[in-house]
Amino acid sequence: MLYKNLVIINNEKIFKENNNFYCDNLDLKIIPEGLNEYHEVQYIVRNSNKKGGQKVNLKNIKVASNIVKFIYFIFKTLKIPNVSYLLVCITPYTFLSFLILFLFRKKRIFVYLFSSGHEEYKHILGSWSVWIYHIMYKIITSNSKVIVCHERLYKKKSHLVNVSRLNDDWLKDQKSASLDKVRFFYVGRMNPEKGIFEFLKLFDKIKFDAEFSIIGNVENQKILNKNIKLLGYIADPKSLINIYDKHNIMVLPSFTEGTPYTVDESLSRKRPVIIFEDIAYIVRDKKGIFVSKRDIDSFSKTTKYIMDNYLEIQKKMEKNVLPTKKSMIKQISDIIKLQNS
Repeated sequence: MLYKNLVIINNEKIFKENNNFYCDNLDLKIIPEGLNEYHEVQYIVRNSNKKGGQKVNLKNIKVASNIVKFIYFIFKTLKIPNVSYLLVCITPYTFLSFLILFLFRKKRIFVYLFSSGHEEYKHILGSWSVWIYHIMYKIITSNSKVIVCHERLYKKKSHLVNVSRLNDDWLKDQKSASLDKVRFFYVGRMNPEKGIFEFLKLFDKIKFDAEFSIIGNVENQKILNKNIKLLGYIADPKSLINIYDKHNIMVLPSFTEGTPYTVDESLSRKRPVIIFEDIAYIVRDKKGIFVSKRDIDSFSKTTKYIMDNYLEIQKKMEKNVLPTKKSMIKQISDIIKLQNS
């Protein structure tokens, strides 16, 4: 029997306007749109009051304005024949959804983990909150099929996918980097677990000539350093590629990550990446990623090494085999189809 119907349940928020849907987080767009090519997708999310820059091209989206509405949408799916469920991450909303599905004996439940909730809860809410996440984690992973983007996220049997949002545009027409000065950049949210605020303090201590650009939502952020530029959120992929090309080193200061899209994006444009020891596990066998300690001496030495050996590093980066958005979606779909068969 082919279980083509797929309900994706996500804790994240989407803006609805005249039956059109918008978000800022590309995961909210890429995964449901991609899987809809292989399945009949219904998408359940929370409501956002802010219109994002990305239009989600999917018709069957249920946007819940509150927890009661969210639960109502979950109950409505129980009548769908031959249905599978994909929970995106483990949060109170997806945990509650799982409990409902479990109580109604729904067997085809998948959970997709792309970051460590244990570490995120610790950095956002404090150490006391980790046990709350761990209870949800143990219950869900023990009673569903687990899909992960990194082996460290689940030690037992799981299905590994190579995450990516790269398309052909990222892999062609690569531009040479200007090396007259150091041009750092960061792409992402300005959240505590991303380590961006600690890096801003580190950047203020730099003694060499450098600029730093932040690409992402930067509302209510006041930056006094004239060498730091707030470029805001950039929705258009080609414009984002152009931003990558105008810089020469990407910085990812996160305290925790799964497999961050931005690293592969930077590597696809032959721009080296500096990360910190907390997430050294993301390096794997990829060329062009450098690990620094969170102090000015180590960071300065790492930067100097990259700039002094830039062309040689780029040559080594040519050996990288990077996954694509298309291959990632196909992997997830194949896992769901195989398990259901």
